[in-house]
Amino acid sequence: QVQLVESGGGLVPSGGSLRLSCAASENIFSAKIVGWYRQAPGKQRESVATMRGSGMTEYADFVKGRFTISRDDGKNLVDLQMGSLQPEDTAVYYCNVQFWSGKGYWGQGTQVTVSS
Repeated sequence: QVQLVESGGGLVPSGGSLRLSCAASENIFSAKIVGWYRQAPGKQRESVATMRGSGMTEYADFVKGRFTISRDDGKNLVDLQMGSLQPEDTAVYYCNVQFWSGKGYWGQGTQVTVSS
């Protein structure tokens, strides 16, 4: 069982930046995909940014050019650098890790609130 713990959320004014971090309890260097997702009140959870083991990244259209996903396999960290934040980015952000075995894990989420 891999434990994922997100941190770095908070309240930020419109146009501001935040860096989210996801710490895994076990080595993630063999993970198939790592990623960040978000869920706003009354909405379904959606993908924000993902990174495959090859390093290939994918971003949702609504964050392209503003967010950057990165991973540090040596430290078992997956980070999300967020810039030019807007009120519509307000959501709970979740970290996800999927392994080739088919097993996947979610963190408990971290709240990001962007004030207008």
